Amino acid sequence: MERSSGTKRIAFVQACWHRDVVDEGRDAFLAELQRHGLGSDRVDLYEVPGSLEIPLQAKLLAKTGRYSSIVAAGFVVNGGIYRHEFVAQTVLDALMRIQLDTDVPIISMVLTPRNFHEHEAHQEFFHEHFKVKGAEAAQACVKTLENLRKVLAVS
Repeated sequence: MERSSGTKRIAFVQACWHRDVVDEGRDAFLAELQRHGLGSDRVDLYEVPGSLEIPLQAKLLAKTGRYSSIVAAGFVVNGGIYRHEFVAQTVLDALMRIQLDTDVPIISMVLTPRNFHEHEAHQEFFHEHFKVKGAEAAQACVKTLENLRKVLAVS
């Protein structure tokens, strides 16, 4: 994908909770995009405090018309008060609604593990897991943009 392909910019919205883990996904996302010929100079990075703040940021970005796609990244963990599944579902439902309302695709890397404890084994596992998910998000983003170009070329 080159500048002449019609691809605008990509927005990457990242929650800051568990930044060390989420940063791994962001870095892998940017590296994989580069492998597909889309440089990081085409990606605008945004940070929000937590995952619940991602949907509003994504909606505002989508409404600008500057972005071909938006990637949302967050790590929602069970902090001892059962609400992580509710938070993750709320965020994903909102992101789905935003993409359907604005026609701007949103790729989600908002993940919530069943179990997460801040000990070395889990830290290591989720650091590596987010690297994989970052690369997968980039691949999904590239494929989605290709599909959009095909649809728009027909209409």
